[in-house]
Amino acid sequence: MTTNRVTFIDSMRGLSLFGILMANLLIFQFGMYGKDELKNLSMVDNGALYFVKVFIEGSFMPIFTILFGFSLIKFIESVRRKKTKSRWSILRRAIGLIAIGWLHSSFLWEGDILLSYGCMTLFLIPFINRKPKTLFIWCGVLFLLTTALTFGPTEITKKEQNELTTYIEKADATYANGSYLDIYDFRANVMPPGLDDPIFVFFIFIFAPLFYAPLFLFGMGLAKLHAFENMQKEKKWYVIGAILVPVGLAFKAFSFIENNFSGMLLMGGSQLLAVGYVCLVALFFNTRPVQLLSPAFESVGKLSMTNYLMQTIICTTVFYGYGLGLYGQLGVFGGIIFGVVLYSLQCIFSIAYLKKFKRGPFETVLRIWTNWSWSGQTKQKGSTVNES
Repeated sequence: MTTNRVTFIDSMRGLSLFGILMANLLIFQFGMYGKDELKNLSMVDNGALYFVKVFIEGSFMPIFTILFGFSLIKFIESVRRKKTKSRWSILRRAIGLIAIGWLHSSFLWEGDILLSYGCMTLFLIPFINRKPKTLFIWCGVLFLLTTALTFGPTEITKKEQNELTTYIEKADATYANGSYLDIYDFRANVMPPGLDDPIFVFFIFIFAPLFYAPLFLFGMGLAKLHAFENMQKEKKWYVIGAILVPVGLAFKAFSFIENNFSGMLLMGGSQLLAVGYVCLVALFFNTRPVQLLSPAFESVGKLSMTNYLMQTIICTTVFYGYGLGLYGQLGVFGGIIFGVVLYSLQCIFSIAYLKKFKRGPFETVLRIWTNWSWSGQTKQKGSTVNES
């Protein structure tokens, strides 16, 4: 049962990285803000963009978030079984994620998630010893609260639109043609419209964790209930959860109709779709077609941090001016094809790598820092990797 659970969690983590890559390719190709202002697209690219926006963007990162909360509880249980003080291990792990995330966002790409995950770990400490029921209640309360906060008009003024257009033009020129130092300087010193206000930035920093918290807590609650350990008995719950897939897709599709509820539909729909995807995969996990693909996704999931960072290194090299300079050149559909090829190569690499090593290089660095001890990296014959 435990092996089955670990296989499922690693496979879901690998699948979430595929979705994250598909969504991030819009940013790598068109910029953090430019991806939402694409115009004059071909019919193929327009269809591909709509597909990514509805089926992928904003819904695979939450899957990773659920798994992070789940794995946090399993990590703490493992530490406590060794009779060591979990609070220091948690603190070191959070600091390690923050450090890696800061380096990633500062020197490679502004779309980093590791720094925020490290900060969220600190935010979640008061919830670690809570009962599953308490975690689910807080999850529901925060979900309703954060979704309600997105209510209101989404249109911006003409002045704000002009400022945004100017920023996007500068960003496109820099990322497409600039050197590494040009891009680093732009990322560090040119602020997007609105983020040049210190009070607004402080507000975002204080309240941003609330928008991530619901699914972290949901994952923690699932771990405490020992979810995915007996997937056959849990099937009825997967069926119920899978209903959230069409609900989430409908919410996200209707969010494109501009009105005061657009933000709520997008925020709520994205998270509900993430939960639905997890349940849908769990429902069919033991079927033959899924089991044929599972080893590839599982291998990528076991090396999740390494593969995530490698996606940044490869994509920035391919698209930015200091690399191949293909920024905005492939189009949305071409970007999807590129992503499928890149992820397939990561599957092949991960399978081959894990035949010799227990864990990836970045996972090893974080593990050594967290445990304050060195453990062998080479995989011994007959050994298994059994980590959440």
